[in-house]
Formats: sequence, structure tokens, C-alpha cells
Amino acid sequence: MTEQSGDMRALIEQIAKSLVDEPDQVSINQVDSEQGTVLELKVASNDLGKVIGKQGRTARAMRTLLGAAGMKFHKRFTLEILE
Repeated sequence: MTEQSGDMRALIEQIAKSLVDEPDQVSINQVDSEQGTVLELKVASNDLGKVIGKQGRTARAMRTLLGAAGMKFHKRFTLEILE
């Protein structure tokens, strides 16, 4: 795992933990591939709506942050929210 990938993982984890009621249930799995890095976010089922937000706005905002940071590191990051 490269350092910037770890930073992106920590960033998304911190954001998710601040949004949910059960921060200890937040986990992020990182999958590296040739196309980029996929961050799989998993939260408690009753917190899923808080992470996604109204009409997906919160999830879209987190993906935008990952995209902007990825431009800086010349790497592609993708966020998947798992149920």
C-alpha cells in the first residue's frame, strides 16, 4: 500500500466515522488494481442512509474529494459503499 492510498483511506474513514451513529462499525477495505484503487466502505445497516445522504449528495461529495486528491497523486480512487 502506498502512502497516499493510506491517506485517502484514512480520510474517508474519518469522514464516515463523523457521520454515523456507530463509528466502531465503519470499516474500509482497499483493493488496488491497474485501473486505480477501490475503497470499499462498510457501515452499520442503520447508518447507510447517513453515509449516502439525501439523493446521494454525501456519497457524491466523498467521491469528489477522492477524485480531486487522485489528481494530485496522479492516481485514480473509487469509492464503493457496501451494504
